[in-house]
Amino acid sequence: MINRIPIPRQRLTEVLRIEGMSKVFKHKNHSITALKNIHCTIYQGEMVAIMGTSGSGKSTLLNMLSAIDEPTEGAIFLFGKQANAIYQEPRASNFRKENIGFIFQSFHLLKDLSVEDNIALPLILNDVASREIQERVQQIMEKLGIAAWHKHRPHELSGGQQQRVAIARAIITNPPILLADEPTGALDFNTTNDILNLLVQVQKEQTQTILLVTHDPHVATFADRVLFFHDGTIVDSYQNERSPHDLDMILSKFKAVSRGEY
Repeated sequence: MINRIPIPRQRLTEVLRIEGMSKVFKHKNHSITALKNIHCTIYQGEMVAIMGTSGSGKSTLLNMLSAIDEPTEGAIFLFGKQANAIYQEPRASNFRKENIGFIFQSFHLLKDLSVEDNIALPLILNDVASREIQERVQQIMEKLGIAAWHKHRPHELSGGQQQRVAIARAIITNPPILLADEPTGALDFNTTNDILNLLVQVQKEQTQTILLVTHDPHVATFADRVLFFHDGTIVDSYQNERSPHDLDMILSKFKAVSRGEY
């Protein structure tokens, strides 16, 4: 595991602040509360792991933060400015394009495009000049160690290689926030460690803010901080100390969450 010294909180820039966020899905004869009065702040260059059982509100939170769905109550602040007017098109699409990079468990690469074309896609959608696209794609492929596969299609790559391409695509536009939804869920242990170390490298070199959803306590040890969700609320948290003790603490807290002890 990479040994990193946590940056004092007061020296960090606030990237994302959530105040009183709730989400209620209303059906004909009943309603379901997916999020209940969420308050949290995420800082620049911080990797925060979000853990919880299925149905605890993790995916709903990501949908709110990426303007895919609108909260019933609450406010979102981006770099200190309220951003609640982002949930109607075309503002929602523009918000995602300018501020969010996505990494998924199943990679979501376009199968008919080469590695370099998959990575270039966000720049193409942003109307970046062709020459600049070529330069930036080449730079990021070299940085992430995937330049040798630039003409390959996704089906010609291993799972770990595909996830490296997906990470390159997610960060090519330098988004302030990177949302990683179970990014190692389809990978074996060794490949998982490779991808997590790569995310830590990106976090360190680009001061990248990362929200990482996971069910795996081992994955959560790579984060700076862990938020534990249960029944739509944040019920606990843990600040990693970069020691073997972290895994035991995260596992203990996650077991308590899974048993509904909060």
